[in-house]
Amino acid sequence: MNGITRLISAVAVSLAALSSGALAETKLTISTWLPPQHRINTGMFEGLIDMMEKATNGEVTGELKFGLAPPPAQMDLITDGAADISIIFHGYQPGRFVGTKLIELPGYEGSAEAASVAYWRVYEKYLAALDEHRGVKVIALNVHGPGQAHSNKQIGSLADISGLKMRIGGGVAGDVGAALGVVGIRVPAPKVYETLASGAADGVFIPFESRIGFKLTEVARNVFEMPGGFYRGSFAIIMNQETFDGLPEDIRKALEDKVFGEPASRMMGAVWDESDAAGRAATEAAADNTITVASPADQEAFASIVDDITAKVLAELAAAGVDAQAAYEMVKSEMAKN
Repeated sequence: MNGITRLISAVAVSLAALSSGALAETKLTISTWLPPQHRINTGMFEGLIDMMEKATNGEVTGELKFGLAPPPAQMDLITDGAADISIIFHGYQPGRFVGTKLIELPGYEGSAEAASVAYWRVYEKYLAALDEHRGVKVIALNVHGPGQAHSNKQIGSLADISGLKMRIGGGVAGDVGAALGVVGIRVPAPKVYETLASGAADGVFIPFESRIGFKLTEVARNVFEMPGGFYRGSFAIIMNQETFDGLPEDIRKALEDKVFGEPASRMMGAVWDESDAAGRAATEAAADNTITVASPADQEAFASIVDDITAKVLAELAAAGVDAQAAYEMVKSEMAKN
């Protein structure tokens, strides 16, 4: 082999290595508005990254970026291409989402994992046609566990909630708060700790997970628990459509077949369940924290509120063109399967 041939061969090998390295380093920017220790970051997003790496043999990975935009602006951030992937909480954008309220209704029986799987299936059959996430690609949906009332003063009954200043995330939680007579305080979840610590709010409707995720054991030492929860919270993991379209066809197929949709939704729901269990354990271990379970009479009274709110939400979905009753029944039947 002469010198020129050796040089050409070396260049070819170098280019191949560079090409292979470039594929291995396809790194998607994941925007997160949660604190670093929150399980959406350490459980869901890390789980998503792991699933993408395995599905693509390491050719696609992800990197978390903090503080790129406030929670309500995440969808616009992804639409504009300032990040590749993010998570949105539908309740932070009042009036923009209607179909997502279906899964937020109280009264469903089952885990967050079961609810998240049911959510994806019902989304595909009934809700995707609403095109409420237009401009982005929905790659997963998930639902947090039952939302409960956490407060810095003792709540002994449903009646005690009336008149309290309670942080509410939006969506069905807002409907529930209004029915219970609370003074709604609207702040994003990352602001809950300081809002309670400052006395600007008496409490918050949020799942047990937040006892750890937002350190509520310190500023909301009392939990009033409604079996089944006061509501559930709806989230979507969204991706920039152009980013997805720009991936090689085999990579897109691997992500669609093995990660996006039901697999990622199931994984994320399971993380919520694990986080709720940890939050409850932390509350029970804290000497100055208490959990008060609603009495049978209060549960019956709340069931009447649930009936009214369910009828209201199903009417909203029907007005939007969804077979609301069928979608509602499908959520319950799919949750029962998981």
